[in-house]
Amino acid sequence: MSERAGQVRGGHVRAGQDRGGQDHADPIRAGAARGAVEAAILPLRGERTTRAFAPDPHEAASLVLDLRGSGLGGRWVEISFRDEGRGSFSRVELAAVAERLSQHETTSLAERAYGNGRFTWTGRLPAGLVALKVTPMLGETEVTLGDMTLRERSRLALLGRGLLRRPDLAGQAVFWRLLGKRVRARNRLLRAITPPGLTGYDTWVRCFDTLSEADRARIRAEAGAMTDPPLISVVMPVYNPAPKVLEEALRSVRAQLYPHWELCIADDASTDPAVPRLLDRAAAADARVRVVRRPENGHIARATNTALALAAGPYVAFMDHDDVLPEHALFEVARAIAKDPSLDLIYTDEDKVDAKGRRFEPHFKSDWNPELLYAQNYINHLTVVRTSLVREVGGLRPGFEGSQDHDLLLRLADRLSPDRIRHLPQVLYHWRAAIGSGTFSDTALARAEAARLQALRDLIARRGWPHRAERGPLGFNRLVRAVPDPAPRVSVVIPTRDRAELLAVALRGLLKGTAYPDIEVIILDNDSREPATRALFAEVAADPRVRVLPSPGAFNFSALSNEGAAAATGPLLLFLNNDIEVREPGWLAEMVSIAVEPGIGAVGAKLSYPDGTLQHGGVVLGAGGVAGHSHLGIGPEDPGYFGRMAMAQEVSAVTGACLMMRASVFREVGGFDAERLAVAFNDVDLCLRIRQAGYAIIWTPHAGLIHHESKSRGLEDTPQKRARFEAEVATMLERWGAQLRNDPYYNPNFARAKAQFRLW
Repeated sequence: MSERAGQVRGGHVRAGQDRGGQDHADPIRAGAARGAVEAAILPLRGERTTRAFAPDPHEAASLVLDLRGSGLGGRWVEISFRDEGRGSFSRVELAAVAERLSQHETTSLAERAYGNGRFTWTGRLPAGLVALKVTPMLGETEVTLGDMTLRERSRLALLGRGLLRRPDLAGQAVFWRLLGKRVRARNRLLRAITPPGLTGYDTWVRCFDTLSEADRARIRAEAGAMTDPPLISVVMPVYNPAPKVLEEALRSVRAQLYPHWELCIADDASTDPAVPRLLDRAAAADARVRVVRRPENGHIARATNTALALAAGPYVAFMDHDDVLPEHALFEVARAIAKDPSLDLIYTDEDKVDAKGRRFEPHFKSDWNPELLYAQNYINHLTVVRTSLVREVGGLRPGFEGSQDHDLLLRLADRLSPDRIRHLPQVLYHWRAAIGSGTFSDTALARAEAARLQALRDLIARRGWPHRAERGPLGFNRLVRAVPDPAPRVSVVIPTRDRAELLAVALRGLLKGTAYPDIEVIILDNDSREPATRALFAEVAADPRVRVLPSPGAFNFSALSNEGAAAATGPLLLFLNNDIEVREPGWLAEMVSIAVEPGIGAVGAKLSYPDGTLQHGGVVLGAGGVAGHSHLGIGPEDPGYFGRMAMAQEVSAVTGACLMMRASVFREVGGFDAERLAVAFNDVDLCLRIRQAGYAIIWTPHAGLIHHESKSRGLEDTPQKRARFEAEVATMLERWGAQLRNDPYYNPNFARAKAQFRLW
């Protein structure tokens, strides 16, 4: 097999030798406002040509490279490209579009990034290939490719590369190929030729978060071209920081590439004479720095309000006196505002910096997640708010020191609309963790926790909720909702086929181990034949809360669940697997208290394996291709990423193994898809339709159950099962492709092979 190469430049293609000299053409661009995208056809046989290729209407920002007729389907290729629009901060997805059964199926290719917007991928393209698609992952409206190269590679050449890198894996690839095990051989070869991924946060910073001179020039040019650049007022309360760290904080603001800022400083009666001298020098050196000295120390809330009174900009950014802003921080915020001037709240990712300037412990955050905000201030830094809103709610409240920002955000949440909130998934704030930085929470953690809890109690009172707030795991808040009186009936729907030993455990926990007054259990018997199952059915028939409904035929979880829902008499439905074990009595009341809220569409529980490791912490879209379980396999004492597995939160989906919702919502969205999603992904599809209808999905760790079977669940190991599973995957990709590539609760900086909240 010969090696052939084609190169895309400015919307044109070079096949083999360069005949046209397109080196200085404009980059390829794709944008939402452009309608059809000019894209290249790679004619490895025949004349060069270009034509318009309409992108997916749901993914208008995607750049589509038409490869119909290229002959590359099923071939080994090496693809490299560069995103010139975002440079070091580029995050894109490379996907292959193949035609299968007269439908287009999109498969994500695990491209690797090497910094400065450079990406590469080597592998075997799917048969039936019609196009490649490059999609920006950080909410961009445009992707710009300055160079894209596709080279077909022979297996022999790739094997030679693998022998140089990983001779052990390359040898295994040859061994399995000789035995006719092509899939195993292909996997070993891919592992042999693929360079190692990121090995630490330092590597990630170097690849994705280090400005080049080209980045700086681009930012300055874009900032200079803004027609109405917003003035951003950075407010900084100051009290006795080490002069060195204060100087570094001031320097980081003065170094901003975006020039339209002011720094409003309130010195809270610092006793170190070096502090006011340093502040006076900063104000004399730059007219944008404004300083006021308070006559007496009033602590951080009062000092921040004093600084806020100086603010003249329409947006205010909160900054501590010892922290650091990267030089592009305010530009990225202004850029978001320029794109959407209606924004009221912008927040970013953050990390920590030590005394030597080393960055560590990054916090890659969820998009707007009010349920999570009840428990912890996950928003934290950098937070930028419309100034008028901060003033409307009265600024920061004295008495909430240590959690004053959390209290402010909870009060702002009463007035915020989700479509006017923007999370920028970029590290735009470095939080100093050095000893002696003077942070309140480090020296008065108990007081900070009490203030946080009081902030939630005040929110409950403002909203007139019949709930209560209590200290939860790790010292974070827990919102304990009230169950309505009288408690609504819960109709538990359990499809089953034999496995009486499992079902008996589930029923015993429901009927005897659950502290809830009104339960009915509807068992859908799908052709059970074993005597033990018949004996169990006869035993539970004596309980008036239990009904067994025969439902013969091929196993179809969706159809069985829909049938059970139709027979239910309660206003709440709980879809439950037959292998769930109850170990604490209050789990159902917790789920009910959430599910009855009008804005909540579905609730999921924390499911653990019998050994205590986590099986379900919510579902992350796109993990593993379609969806995967969050934090799968972490230990029973592991709180997860920044405590996420210890707090209730919004998620995109929850598993159907334990899924509660109001019957009215189930009917509104049409129930489970029994026609196209009989076994796999029907729960994810249902949750996405619930979210599409405007409801939230909540996962709670305070309803804990044991899930017995899934850890040893059988594989899709027959041709019929594989064909069914592939068809269900295709359905999800066709129906929800755009959403599967952008879970709002899973930061796009994380790796998506698994939902482990890791960078690699």
